[in-house]
Amino acid sequence: MERTRSTTRRGFIGGAAAAAAGAALAGTAATGTARAASARPRTGGGRAGGRTVAVLGGGVAGLTAAHELAERGFEVTVYERKDALGGKARSMDVPGSARGGRRPLPGEHGFRFIPGIYHNLPDTLRRIPFPGKAHGVHDNLVAPSEALFARTGREDLRFPFAGWSSRPGPLTPDEVRRALTAYLETFAGLPAHEIAHFAGRMLVWFTSCDERRVGDWERVPWWEFTHAARMSPTYQRLLCIGITRNIVATKAEVASTRTVATMLEAFVFNALGRGADGAPDRILDAPTNEAWIDPWVAHLRSLGVEFRTGWAARDLRLEGGRITGAVLEGPGGARHTAEAGHFVSAMPVEHARETWNAELRAADPQLARCDRLRTDWMTGIQFYLTEPTPIVHGHINHIDSAWSLTSISQAQFWPRHDFRRDFGDGTVADCLSCDISEWDKPGILYGRTAKQCTREEVAREVWAQLKAGLNDTGRTVLRDSVLHSWFLDPAVELDGSHASNDEQLLIHPVGTWANRPTARTAVPNLFLAGDYVATDIDLATMEGANASARAAVNALLDETGSRASRCTITPLYRAPELEPAKRRDAVRWRLGLRNAYDVG
Repeated sequence: MERTRSTTRRGFIGGAAAAAAGAALAGTAATGTARAASARPRTGGGRAGGRTVAVLGGGVAGLTAAHELAERGFEVTVYERKDALGGKARSMDVPGSARGGRRPLPGEHGFRFIPGIYHNLPDTLRRIPFPGKAHGVHDNLVAPSEALFARTGREDLRFPFAGWSSRPGPLTPDEVRRALTAYLETFAGLPAHEIAHFAGRMLVWFTSCDERRVGDWERVPWWEFTHAARMSPTYQRLLCIGITRNIVATKAEVASTRTVATMLEAFVFNALGRGADGAPDRILDAPTNEAWIDPWVAHLRSLGVEFRTGWAARDLRLEGGRITGAVLEGPGGARHTAEAGHFVSAMPVEHARETWNAELRAADPQLARCDRLRTDWMTGIQFYLTEPTPIVHGHINHIDSAWSLTSISQAQFWPRHDFRRDFGDGTVADCLSCDISEWDKPGILYGRTAKQCTREEVAREVWAQLKAGLNDTGRTVLRDSVLHSWFLDPAVELDGSHASNDEQLLIHPVGTWANRPTARTAVPNLFLAGDYVATDIDLATMEGANASARAAVNALLDETGSRASRCTITPLYRAPELEPAKRRDAVRWRLGLRNAYDVG
């Protein structure tokens, strides 16, 4: 069934070369993954001057750092270990799927989600030119009108976004409680006392001072904070397990309350029209590379950024208290040393920490603490269907699925494309893109965890779980007869006995905030960027990657004494009306007293 697999990892990543990115600015559809030359990296010479920067990693963090630095006149070279740029945000061609002059079917690590709580990433999107779009790539964002909680054996729950407004009214602790209660009463179907209880717990968070959030709630699991053990299974599944597995990709029993509640607070403010860049849910109106990554790479090239793909950083050489070079491994195991005046490590934490040798860790203890950060699997699979299947105009949370699935039907949001005309063999009409957040619990078809299955078994199991949640309320939403093929993220390797994942996701168990590093290190010419770096969003997100890259660039500018303007870093919204309650709570916290609303 998987007409998508190649014999090598590079077979999955293949796409348009440098010309494709240039074509994007000319208005030509970019039909593959943004790629760059994998020639021998430059070494020595003038590239090691004070205004030269080597960015190690070509994902959102690395491209953001390159963007900000290039705009400020630095000479930037981006080194990416894969053959493609964009990291986990990229889309990719399904190998061998194109027929009759059409483009290959679009695959991806996982679907895009750019909510209105983001500010830094949208600012970058506005600064990426796109033909015919006044606000650049940002104009490629579209807002779904609803979301769906698909439940097995029970009526599904629809959450409309139509009530979102950018003109909010007054906000007080009581208004927060009433808004949460009204929303849950309308859509959650929970008992009244459980709705009131959850609203009360969220009010505790909304009025908690920063000291309590870090000093207390960072150490308390979300399961414990919400008193889930004493509540109904629906409460547990909807408000505890579902939120943590599908959004934070960790378990409610261990997830930090600070992380989960920070995101929920931001989404509540977004829904109330407070401090938002736009609607609560936004996605791109085309495959990610076409709508975003390829135009971005083309724009960076126009600013003078150079790209070297297929070169993985293996070590950072420390001499005289500074990084003198990055040891790179390229095709065939060839090794070279990239030299520059400054280095931005913009790789995911599980790969970045492999480049930090003992000498470097001794120079900055925060690097060693990163070994305590944890990652887990949250990986995508796409199902290609021969009939349009717009299940809902937005994302679907398959709340009862064994593997914590979320999905979205994409063709309805891609107005520039007729799917049959533009992709595949002419018979595919839609792409149901699905994220798998739970890889360690048994499924419903084989009784094995996802990591114990083969790729084929994973596809069949996910399809069965999707049908179990959607085909159980009197109508058949998904039919086997319309399933054309599927594509599982090539970063995942499975054979039924061995499981590995080359692109994992940072998770947030209790107590891990203290191990998150800052963008500036004790080594004066080394800076960190990535969603594991401490930012106020406190979650593995594209927004966190973007904000951390801005912080890294600002630190570099400070280090060099640059007169260039600093990058703007917009924090999450804080409601001014709630600040007096937080100040009162700060007094209570210092006195060892509970939050005034923490009564049960």
